[in-house]
Amino acid sequence: MTRCNRRVRALAFASALTGALACVPPAQAQVTRLEILTREPAPARQSTASAVPYEILRGRVHGEVDPADPHNRIIQDLALAPRNSRGRVEYVATFALAVPVDRARASGVLIYRVVNRGNGAPEPDAEGDISLVSGWQGDVVPTAVNQTIRAPIARQPDGSSITGPVIARFVDLPAGSHTTPIRLSSIGSSPEPYPPASLDDPSATLTSYASESPTGVHTGTRVIPRAAWAFADCRTVAFPGTPDPTRLCVRDGFDASRLYQLVYTAKDPLVLGIGLAATRDIVSFFRYAAADAAGTPNPVAGLVKHTISIGDSQSGNFIKTFIHLGFDQDVAGRIVWDGAFPRIAARQTPINFRFALPGGAATLYEPGSEPVVWWGTYDDTARGRPAASLLDRCHATNTCPKVIEAFGATEFWRLRMSPGLIGTDAAHDIPLPDNVRRYYYPGTTHGGGRGGFQIDASRTGVGGCALPPNPNPEADTTRALTRDLIAWVVDGTPPPDSRYPRLDRGDLVPATKDAIGFPDIPGVTFVGSPVNPVLDYDFGPEFIANDLSGVITIEPPRIRQVIPTYVSRVNADGNETAGVPSVLHQAPLGTYLGWNVTASGFFAGQGCTFAGGYVPFAKTRADRERTHDPRPSVEERYGTLEGYVCLVRAAATQAQRDRFLLPDDANRIVAEAEASHALPHAVDSSPQDQAIAASACRMSVK
Repeated sequence: MTRCNRRVRALAFASALTGALACVPPAQAQVTRLEILTREPAPARQSTASAVPYEILRGRVHGEVDPADPHNRIIQDLALAPRNSRGRVEYVATFALAVPVDRARASGVLIYRVVNRGNGAPEPDAEGDISLVSGWQGDVVPTAVNQTIRAPIARQPDGSSITGPVIARFVDLPAGSHTTPIRLSSIGSSPEPYPPASLDDPSATLTSYASESPTGVHTGTRVIPRAAWAFADCRTVAFPGTPDPTRLCVRDGFDASRLYQLVYTAKDPLVLGIGLAATRDIVSFFRYAAADAAGTPNPVAGLVKHTISIGDSQSGNFIKTFIHLGFDQDVAGRIVWDGAFPRIAARQTPINFRFALPGGAATLYEPGSEPVVWWGTYDDTARGRPAASLLDRCHATNTCPKVIEAFGATEFWRLRMSPGLIGTDAAHDIPLPDNVRRYYYPGTTHGGGRGGFQIDASRTGVGGCALPPNPNPEADTTRALTRDLIAWVVDGTPPPDSRYPRLDRGDLVPATKDAIGFPDIPGVTFVGSPVNPVLDYDFGPEFIANDLSGVITIEPPRIRQVIPTYVSRVNADGNETAGVPSVLHQAPLGTYLGWNVTASGFFAGQGCTFAGGYVPFAKTRADRERTHDPRPSVEERYGTLEGYVCLVRAAATQAQRDRFLLPDDANRIVAEAEASHALPHAVDSSPQDQAIAASACRMSVK
């Protein structure tokens, strides 16, 4: 009997659970079993748009992570997770893979699209790129369509529960209601929070406030006696109700005008950082492996020469965390992603500390803005931390990807982006390394607007915001930058030079009305500053702030200082001037804001979520003069629709030359402008308007 056969027999019982019967080196056995559950043609809407027919494979990946492997030791509480007979921690993640039906038409590029809170799908394209998604966020509740991963619960060596403090906040509750679900995160939290260690915990506190500033200053503080609230459901049974670890009941009911803050001791933290290792191992498997440990073939074996990752918002934050914590090197020492495109991502994802909340955003007390957020090396003296970079670990292993970073105005205003560019002291621009390019979408909301050339602003108050939603798009530029990144990775073609606001050019300034030069626009109140400030939190001595790892022991955290926040300067129209503007931004029909104002409720008058606003120009000079709007009207700017289209065409042509717009998108944008009703046609316009149009057209082609 060979040594391998003896090993297989000894592990037969455990292997029945994992399928890991093959005798392979440990570095090759991270994916123990690949299950392909369905195989079907890509939807027609995708296939018809592509010259390359695709099929979609969906299934599960069974994997295991070795806590003793140095590549995994940074994962919080991995050593306290349950292990199989080989001493490994197991996970099961879903995946979906889009691959050309004719494998010979595969481009050699695998695009890993990081899903956002479980949501996302592989995207076939005309280039033959393989597209992959998989589950990584372990607190996402599985559905029939989302991507999930089963994360283990960490426990003490004796099997008892691990406990720690958590915080939940509630606002704008229905007047007179007595019960509310406990949510630990402002966005995308698991419906079931970390359970209380005890429903009768006497140390748990519930506090309400009459007001709260963005920097955590409160008025009207009231501590609600412990006997006056319970972990319970009082919807059908009067207080103290039916015991329920997922709900909060207040005996006298909630006051709709106040904010409520619950701090309690929770138990049974999930080892959510295993999602980082799973992503590493899944991508590495599809890139390098011939088969899984059980012998199931890799369906794209030999087809992948290059890999890139793309992620928006939370998913882009995940990319930064992945690279920063060293996961772009697999357990065999190979690079995982050759290129990375974190988009509209200002922070890191809060995934690798005890009682982590990967769905957290950037509201008060939520971790995510504390770690390293700069690509170049920066000495964080303002917070007393050593010099560091997001690339330190991958530099040490020679596994750094080529990086394109792109973000818009809302990331400055509401998602605390500026320290990533100018540090925590705001003293100077942090130089970018040679492997990083940065591009700014001026005047855009989080994720970009719907585009088009409609001047109306009829959708006022969407999402609880006072101003209409910002239509300024990002998607067109994003598609071009994606192809730029692929060209950079595949054949070394450098992308365009970085374009973003800078201190040394005077276009990155403090977030105040006077500093940015914001005009006095009728109906727009610049509320001091609708910026979401960057706060220097103290989560306790066991929290590793630079890595966003460790253990939080102080909830809510202490606020040591407010970090300077900077934004992009604007012109006389209120529109930003730095970066890579969309065609609509270059041919504006209004003022495109990266901020908005909350219309009503507890936070009325403060910045509104992660939304930007839109203030259209007056249509005619008479309209402008009637409202005393200092911004020239659409008529005064462009004269006729033909004059406007001339400007649009020139902007689209130049953007295409600069590699910020693809040809198909350029043609579509011009066609949309021609079909719009932004202005009357020349035949329906006055000679004066025709003259304005001619002048605008001459200026646009210079």
